[in-house]
Amino acid sequence: MQALYTRRFPGRAAVLLRSRIASSVATLQSSPLTTTSTSTKTHDISAFPQLRRWYSLNLNSIDAKWRKNWQEIAANEPTQKERVQSSTNTKYVLPMFPYPSGTLHLGHLRVYAIADVVARYHGLKGQDVLLPMGWDAFGLPAENAALERGVPPAGWTESNIAKMKEQLGVMNGSWDWSNELASCDPEFYKHTQKLFLMLYEKGLAYQAEAEVNYDPVDKTVLANEQVDANGCSWRSGAKVEKQLLKQWFLRISDYREDLLRELDTLAKDDAWPEHVLTQQRNWLGKSTGALIKFPIMAMGHVVDAAIEVFTTRPDTLFGVQYIALAASHPVVAKLAEADPELRAFLDTLPGLPPDSKVGYVLPQLRAVNPLAYHDDTPDATKASLPVFVAPYVLGDYGEGAVMGVPGHDVRDHAFWKTHNSEQPVRYVIAESPDESTAVIPAEPYVEHGFMTEHSGLFKGKSSRDAAEVMVNMLKTAELASTVEKWRLRDWLISRQRYWGAPIPIIHCDSCGSVPVPEADLPVKLPDVEKHWQAGKAGNALENSPEFVNTKCPKCKGPARRDTDTMDTFVDSSWYFARFADPHNSKDLFSPDSTKALPVDIYIGGVEHAILHLLYSRFIFKFLAGTPLMPDYTEESAGTAEPFKRLITQGMVHGKTFIDPANGKFLKPDEVDWSDAAQPKVVATGVAAEVRFEKMSKSKYNGVDPTEFIAKYGADATRAHMLFQAPVADELKWDESNISGVTRWLQRLHDTIVKIGATAPGETALGYLQAKQANIGNMSKAEAKQLNTDILLWRETQRIINNITRAYDQVYALNVIVSDLMTLTNALVGAKDASPAIKWHVADTMTRLMAPVVPAVAEECWSVLHPSAGSLFKSASFPEADGTLEVLKPQSQTSVIQINGKVRGNLELPAPEDGLTGDALKDWMVEQILATEEGRAKFGQGQYDIKQAKRAIAVQNGALINFVM
Repeated sequence: MQALYTRRFPGRAAVLLRSRIASSVATLQSSPLTTTSTSTKTHDISAFPQLRRWYSLNLNSIDAKWRKNWQEIAANEPTQKERVQSSTNTKYVLPMFPYPSGTLHLGHLRVYAIADVVARYHGLKGQDVLLPMGWDAFGLPAENAALERGVPPAGWTESNIAKMKEQLGVMNGSWDWSNELASCDPEFYKHTQKLFLMLYEKGLAYQAEAEVNYDPVDKTVLANEQVDANGCSWRSGAKVEKQLLKQWFLRISDYREDLLRELDTLAKDDAWPEHVLTQQRNWLGKSTGALIKFPIMAMGHVVDAAIEVFTTRPDTLFGVQYIALAASHPVVAKLAEADPELRAFLDTLPGLPPDSKVGYVLPQLRAVNPLAYHDDTPDATKASLPVFVAPYVLGDYGEGAVMGVPGHDVRDHAFWKTHNSEQPVRYVIAESPDESTAVIPAEPYVEHGFMTEHSGLFKGKSSRDAAEVMVNMLKTAELASTVEKWRLRDWLISRQRYWGAPIPIIHCDSCGSVPVPEADLPVKLPDVEKHWQAGKAGNALENSPEFVNTKCPKCKGPARRDTDTMDTFVDSSWYFARFADPHNSKDLFSPDSTKALPVDIYIGGVEHAILHLLYSRFIFKFLAGTPLMPDYTEESAGTAEPFKRLITQGMVHGKTFIDPANGKFLKPDEVDWSDAAQPKVVATGVAAEVRFEKMSKSKYNGVDPTEFIAKYGADATRAHMLFQAPVADELKWDESNISGVTRWLQRLHDTIVKIGATAPGETALGYLQAKQANIGNMSKAEAKQLNTDILLWRETQRIINNITRAYDQVYALNVIVSDLMTLTNALVGAKDASPAIKWHVADTMTRLMAPVVPAVAEECWSVLHPSAGSLFKSASFPEADGTLEVLKPQSQTSVIQINGKVRGNLELPAPEDGLTGDALKDWMVEQILATEEGRAKFGQGQYDIKQAKRAIAVQNGALINFVM
């Protein structure tokens, strides 16, 4: 039988409860009323009133029960992909696929719960939904784990996938595992390699030299974040070297105009969040400005005669107080050859944060402002300028050089104050002409304005006009030119590592770089188990002669395979398209399968707002220009976008306990919980500091979603996750709050069990209209019940509209749970409502909640429709039936507030149609004072509403607030 649970009661009540349950269970076991339906076992507890209060739902057991049911249904049906391919009404919902790091965390649970809710909603709306799942399985963490454990990365990765798949299996999700893929599977990376060759054939993949961080001990290339503040390798401790290596690039710059233009398309109807679009625009970084030459004076060194600087603010030229160069600037490289102090400084840069204010002044160089050659230029501007090497200057943007203007740039200001705190900042632009001689401000003025007295002949002129004149003047002297610049650089995809897709190129002394023939794909990763067992440093591919040595496909002579592997962003730049045809052995996907593309709703973390999304957009545009995607022409391919709608969810933060004495993060057993409202440090008895922070092992604030689900059930966990915060917001995970969700689910189920399976023979609206047509022949009690029915059904219709809007918006999913709780309270409170309307409300609510709590919904559906089978196969999502426009209640309960505080509830006539604003307010005052209780409470004394300054009525009179 359905499990019975007791809540905690004091002393004698608990004893009485246990004796009641014991006798009732015995009665149940022998009762002829006990029956089993085709879909679930449910007992009519109305026969046992003593049990009603304590009858509860076992959330864990129904999870397992309905997951088994869904698996059996799926095993005997076409796959999601098959249904989508044969349908004209489809929805492709995709969460970003996870990296198999070991176990899923609550951030995973949040994104996958959101995706499943959205997918189930669209399924109930009648669409054929594709909700696939896969694994972003290549990457450096697996390779590091292999070296540490002495095991191949493939085994470690496969083990993690198995664990995480098991975790996903208890989340009550509806993803189709028949579409599963992993980027480390040769059957997947065969097509990643084919994609590379397609790009290579079009001239979009090429080799060029690029500077890298090289660890001479481990003999590997390091990412910037793997270099510490002292310029040493995080793993070996060796001093990192800067080396120029031949690297593979993808020519994303060829698509930059398309990538920028189509952001406007993605902005329509808020399809993509504005902050993501802004980040993409900034990364593309299109800007029009001037390339200005600063002549330099070199002492004892031969360098170029001038340093070129790109600027979008030539109006600030009079305010230049220094020049800053990137570490990779050619002038810096030349000077470093003879300057050991400069070389030592450069060695420290890889481990510094990008906003570091450190700098190295080049003693051998001074620069000259090109305006210095004009007679009317102020003396301050004519003075020579120091030249620094600074990490905040990017070598791959502009010319790798910045003109430092402390008065009008925030970063320049901070840098100048760090290195020249005693020298005044020169302000050459002010907000208005009359402020041009005002007191010097403390912060940089970064807007356009009017030139100050420090600008010579330009004093008082508009800075925009002055900029144009200055650039033209410098053009005449061949010291400036107008140029367009992009921040975007071609995509460097080479990785000198083992665990990635090998680049399918063979190098031959006679033939050069030769593509691997398509028939020879995939180029598989070799078995190098001994490399991992020995914990060897360096790229395992380079040290594998069996892999490296091969024959040239053209001349058949001896040749070498390329030993670089591809950036894992290459895998994730097209995996979403592979889901449309995941088992195609010949092509990335078939042209016919692209009817599922693009992805309708893409869901994931905002940390992927730039690179992953930008690379995916680039690759999709490229593929749209190939025969694989026949819906696009060569001309329209640039408009192709992979994700129609992007949803970015906020992070999940955990409750963290800190010892205020030393800032140490406390383990669970180091916190005294004797006073739950004021946890203390066990060691000292001092109150612990409580904060919500990003979950991590070092902070002891992580939560295993599998353990949480085992404790509370998947549905309660999903509902709790969604209820805590809007989708885009940071979620502060607090386990104590889930009790409200579990109580709601149990109360709702209890209520539906009481209502039972007696389905009315007509719709709710039809039932109510028939009753209303006969209102003249009704008794007072019947008329009161009809009014209750209409109020309850109108509330149901209002909530249908609210919840439908929330599902469509996605970001407001938290509203769904709160609205369902409101409707549950309304249903439970409508004790006088007819059984027919109660059944219709229960039926509607079950379908409304199904995407969020699918197992509980199935259980309730089996009570209301014992022979219908799964809700997701026999039901549709509720739609408003017009009741709000057609049926009006005779009376309604109106909440009366005085100065924002509730002072009473009155049963009043329902307002007539069209009453709003002051007319509604005046009508309600009249109705309130027409009742005896209203006159007593609100017709005299301190709450005399006739003396109110104003009144605000909302929700058609359901609430009115009087301001006294």
